[in-house]
Amino acid sequence: MTKTEEQVAGLLLAAGGGRRLGGRPKALLEHRGHPLVEHAIAALRAAGCARVHVVLGARADAVRERAALDGCVVVENPDWERGMGSSLRAGLASLTGTGARAALVSLVDQPGIGAEAMARVRAGYRGGASLASAAYAGVRGHPVLLGADHWPGVTATATGDRGARAYLREHEAEITLVECGDVARPYDIDTEADLRHLE
Repeated sequence: MTKTEEQVAGLLLAAGGGRRLGGRPKALLEHRGHPLVEHAIAALRAAGCARVHVVLGARADAVRERAALDGCVVVENPDWERGMGSSLRAGLASLTGTGARAALVSLVDQPGIGAEAMARVRAGYRGGASLASAAYAGVRGHPVLLGADHWPGVTATATGDRGARAYLREHEAEITLVECGDVARPYDIDTEADLRHLE
């Protein structure tokens, strides 16, 4: 494992309960014969994240049972119903003290964003003060690289479904935007209509 591989951890937020999908946990939605959580883990690893922490919430036991999470640190978020902010806080807390100096944060319900886009954003790592984000036609999206210096600020402001949005808005000038529109499609799987993206 190289120094950078150790320093940039993958952080996969996979706790969502799929309220608008009839309560099916997003982590277990099938795509190309595998649950979405497995696709996202594989993409983070292929992008160079040797350490991957996965935050589970909705039906966490079923996800552990049905998905291959080998080699991942699984973090259960008991407050997952409060939104993505609580999962981001739980994930960053789990990375504290591991030696990781940045987290590459990815969402389980965005299978159109693969290893290539993740690797581009991960390459924005310059140390604990790093902030980098994928952009699509210039508009900021996921994944996002959060250097460890920013974790306390993100944790303090991550509420509801906003995640790191408020913090990133305040620190806009420090964010390195990495265009990924040529290699990824940033759609979310939120509603029944979105299921058409899954194969």
